[in-house]
Amino acid sequence: MKDTDEAAVFYERLLGVSGERVATNRHYFRCGDVILACVDPAGDGRSFRPNSDHVYFSVENLDEALERARKAGCSGLDVGGQTPGIAVRPWGERSFYVQDPFGNSLCFVEAGTEFRGGRFVD
Repeated sequence: MKDTDEAAVFYERLLGVSGERVATNRHYFRCGDVILACVDPAGDGRSFRPNSDHVYFSVENLDEALERARKAGCSGLDVGGQTPGIAVRPWGERSFYVQDPFGNSLCFVEAGTEFRGGRFVD
């Protein structure tokens, strides 16, 4: 399927890892202990809708992840001529936010700075 192929190419560039086609409309990427499943729901008789919240990736090298996001063609990197790029959030994460070509919101967080819940004080 065309959309599954496009998603596979995009996420391979973005994540820097090869995935695996597991069905005509499914391509999986191993991200540590988690599987990112690129699924074309039309193959299952459903309509597409982007995720309702961000998908978070914890990465060892955030600068490298930002460069891959630029090369992969993520949107949200350049807003009004400014490049938001990497920021340290009030809750302590060092991260950046982007969108994939399918409308899904993504966040890349430097490993070791992830906010995992608990009390956040601004």
